[in-house]
Amino acid sequence: MRSFDSCARRLITSGGMGRGDMDCEDREIDYRAVFKLLVLPALLLTPDFVVVAASDSFLKATGRSPADVLGRHLFTAFPCNPNLPHDPDVQGPLSLRASLERVIATGEPDDMPLQRFDIETNCSSGMFVERYWSTISTPILGPDGEVELIIHRTEEVTDFLQQLRRSGKRGVMEARPELEAIRKDVYVRAREVKACNENLKQTASALREAADRQRRFLLDASHDLRNPITGLLIELELAHSEPHIDLQSTLHRLQLDAERLNDIVADLLELARLDTALPAATERVDLAHLVTDELERRSLTVAVVTRLDEQVVVQASRTRLARLLGNLIDNAERHASTTIEIIVAADPPNAVIEVIDNGAGIAPADRERVFERHCRLDDARRRDPGGSGLGLAIAREIAIAYGGHLYVADHPTGARFVLRLPFAA
Repeated sequence: MRSFDSCARRLITSGGMGRGDMDCEDREIDYRAVFKLLVLPALLLTPDFVVVAASDSFLKATGRSPADVLGRHLFTAFPCNPNLPHDPDVQGPLSLRASLERVIATGEPDDMPLQRFDIETNCSSGMFVERYWSTISTPILGPDGEVELIIHRTEEVTDFLQQLRRSGKRGVMEARPELEAIRKDVYVRAREVKACNENLKQTASALREAADRQRRFLLDASHDLRNPITGLLIELELAHSEPHIDLQSTLHRLQLDAERLNDIVADLLELARLDTALPAATERVDLAHLVTDELERRSLTVAVVTRLDEQVVVQASRTRLARLLGNLIDNAERHASTTIEIIVAADPPNAVIEVIDNGAGIAPADRERVFERHCRLDDARRRDPGGSGLGLAIAREIAIAYGGHLYVADHPTGARFVLRLPFAA
């Protein structure tokens, strides 16, 4: 077993007492004397609870001499009162041992506000005096983080409890059942208040998100509807002001503006549904059939090449997946020079759709930006000045809604959009 002087000297000098205005190596510090003169009663224990040192105030409080405690196991020097039941809530040594074991296990101080720990009148006399103590045990950690010593500090509160009894009031120990019931009730109420507070925070957060979604929807609507409505109004004003206007040409332009307006309204409604997480009925969707059906209903201005694996099935809303695929095809047609390629393949655990055009492609720095609402790159503005910039944003949000991912991947020529969705069970 280490001596007190060797333990204290190594721990204190390794804790930062280096050279300053005074040269520590030229001064001999009597660490034993420093510890002995502590005002509060205290012990220095090894991790196996052997007493290494004791302050004079501790020896005085317990009626012991240094020979009675130094080098002895704590619970041998201070045995349990055999006349008391071995109950951790009543008998000090049991709960004190648990407290010291927590210090060793956690490396953290452990506080025991009030504990009965009777003291033998003389060593090995078998006669005990009722005593009450408030204690705190603090670990001293070595370089490896393990507990090397424990400072066990205690303060006697027996006189205070006896004064309470003399004044006719019940002591803390006598009132312990009622105090424990109050403590448990306070604990339960605190848990309920905490849970209620968490629910309120979640509700407030959901309300803020809903308000943000509503503001964003209104901004999107006002931003996207303004241009086609303005176009319609201009055409109508010209039709009224020009007596010899070409009616067929005007109606054609009005129809185009109305179709654009309808597309934008459909986009905004789809975003509103996605933002509010409105559920859509799901079904098993064969992606090869989905692509075939979507191409049959379109008249594209570029050639389309397909490679479609059969039995690639996902669980989703067919209507929303058709919307996603349609937005990708619209984007590819807008940017393709001559050809679009559409691939359906299995890549377990995912089903994959790729839509590839042979246009100018998308720079790596812009591959995430294109999925932002209203983001339109220069090439997109040039090819489709009236676009809303919502198609790819809607496509990604639909992918996310069904546990998938939509992104832009590398390709030698043109842009390559890749959709991954989980296979249907």
